[in-house]
Amino acid sequence: MSNLICRITALVLFVCCTQTIAAAGWGFDLDGADFAANPGDDFFRYGNGAWYDRAVIPRDRSSIGVDTVLIIANEARIRDILERGDDGVDSSLRADAKKIGAFYAAFMDEARAEALDAKPIAPFLEMIRAAATGEEIADLMGAGRRSFFSSVFGLSIGADDKAPDKYAVSIRQGGLGLNREYYITPRLAEKKAAYLAYVTQLLTMIGWEAPEQSATAILNFETAIAEGSWSNAERRDPEKTYNPMSVAALSEAAPFPWHRLLASAGLGALARVVVVENTAIPKIAAVYARTPLDTLKAWLAFHLTDGAAPFLSKRFVAASFNFHSRTMSGVADQPERWKRAVATVNGAMGQAIGRVYVARYFSPEAKAQIDELVAQLRIALKGRIEQLAWMSPATKLKALEKLAQLNVKIAYPDKWRDYSTLDVRPDDLLSDMQAARKFAWLRQVNRLNSPVDREEWYLNPQTVNASYNANLNQMTFPAGILQPPFFDPAADAAVNYGGIGAVIGHEMIHGFDDEGRKYDGSGVLSTWWTDADAAEFNARAAVLGRQFDAYEPFPGFHVKGDLTMGENIADLGGALVALDAYHNSLGDKPAPVLDGLTGDQRFFLSYAQSWRHKSTDDSVRQQLVSNPHAPVQYRVNGVVRNIDAWYDAFNVKPSDKLFLAPRDRARIW
Repeated sequence: MSNLICRITALVLFVCCTQTIAAAGWGFDLDGADFAANPGDDFFRYGNGAWYDRAVIPRDRSSIGVDTVLIIANEARIRDILERGDDGVDSSLRADAKKIGAFYAAFMDEARAEALDAKPIAPFLEMIRAAATGEEIADLMGAGRRSFFSSVFGLSIGADDKAPDKYAVSIRQGGLGLNREYYITPRLAEKKAAYLAYVTQLLTMIGWEAPEQSATAILNFETAIAEGSWSNAERRDPEKTYNPMSVAALSEAAPFPWHRLLASAGLGALARVVVVENTAIPKIAAVYARTPLDTLKAWLAFHLTDGAAPFLSKRFVAASFNFHSRTMSGVADQPERWKRAVATVNGAMGQAIGRVYVARYFSPEAKAQIDELVAQLRIALKGRIEQLAWMSPATKLKALEKLAQLNVKIAYPDKWRDYSTLDVRPDDLLSDMQAARKFAWLRQVNRLNSPVDREEWYLNPQTVNASYNANLNQMTFPAGILQPPFFDPAADAAVNYGGIGAVIGHEMIHGFDDEGRKYDGSGVLSTWWTDADAAEFNARAAVLGRQFDAYEPFPGFHVKGDLTMGENIADLGGALVALDAYHNSLGDKPAPVLDGLTGDQRFFLSYAQSWRHKSTDDSVRQQLVSNPHAPVQYRVNGVVRNIDAWYDAFNVKPSDKLFLAPRDRARIW
């Protein structure tokens, strides 16, 4: 079963579109470009250099970009929704509005958090102290899906890759406080040492026995888990991660108190699971079996405290921020409490907020315009598939069938999530957080034997993002992204196609990237390519992978071409499809020249500005280690240098740094 949550958050994590600047007259920020730069040497600089030089990253963030403008605006809107509660909302929204208002009030009660300090987690810590065996620790781990306990194995419920109309339970590797690479990569030793100090700090704050020795034991335990775990790149292959087996067979292959874990998670009657990292799970089980009970208990206590820290007193909040945000991502200052409250309630009851958000802020006209853009991009991709010289007619037919079956969700769901069983109190934040986690998990458990709900939304309407889901063969474009600067009906067509058009194309191509291509039009993980076509696709994708492997933002830190492959294919293919759609929109008429720029020049400049982003060095390093998205400059330069029309538009010469000979350009979709 595919990792749905990771899939969604990975797709367009850094996607952002052209900021509309009224002075330009046609929707492009001329003042943000650096036209003194050579476009053939650094096109990201050419489109964004002036903006980049003057951009200042907010002290409470790790980056700034045109997407951040919308996110900041949304924060203020959501704050207003939460502070007003059920005041002034339609009667049909009142119950949910009251709950989100109460949740927000609980978070904002800082005085109560200070008075309680660590008391809210004391009962959980006592449960850990009382555990007498590894089996009892497994009980607590299973309960973690509906509380604050962590587990060395992740449990999730989603569509079954081989039968996407049914739900399945997946078991995957877990147990780490950092990405795997931080434990095993020598050049990341400084961050690993900082993590050890943080573990020691939290254990000291809760009065855990021998905090320094316990922290060292925890780090050794997690390092052993990391050494047996799969890399992020290895976990991207859906064929390798689909390993169904009975719970009995799992118990034999990887001895562990599985029945205790599953029963505690509410899955006691489960007979079948999908094991994701099938060679790592036995290794992690073996590490667990040989680890002393005291270390397991200390590990559980640390992760409990780490997970709850943002909802406790200032000293816990500060400790969590200093490590996770300042040390790991380079964030200078902690966000104001209301911002953290907005993020928390939005994560727990996002669709309840979304119902009010859509009623207040979404323009229905945008939905119709995006529908039309999607239709144009679909036509363009159909044309590209039909014209592929390297693909056989048999595979083309299946690809076209998949494209025809592609479902698109725009703006907001037709059926909203029902929060009536979620109990929220305005005076007990940790209790509210636990109730929200329990609600979310039991909602999945209770429908395990029901057909997959293909109408469900996994993104909230207010989200500034978009997604593609391979099991459902569907794209989702929430209301949050369907507004300026992402999409502006008044902008020049080339700007909109280079911006939101490329985003739409990106999501479409995810259905045909190195992962998505392995699912058919019904969302079934299956072999629908001829062997020759699959081999040719892999060879062409490898060209792009080698290009990205060569990019080195910092000495010794390269982009990982295999980890970022899906996003790179989607970026390149999405830009090509959007360019075709733009050309089609012109009909037989030539594109107008605006401010001395041709239509193709405006398209590519819009594409470059859609990736306008500036990040701290620490956050970029963290991205290189674990994120399937390459840093933004390579999502511009690494894409345009593979598009023939870009060379023509900007007269790029062999002497330019980005120049690739035609035979060396990646040509996939």
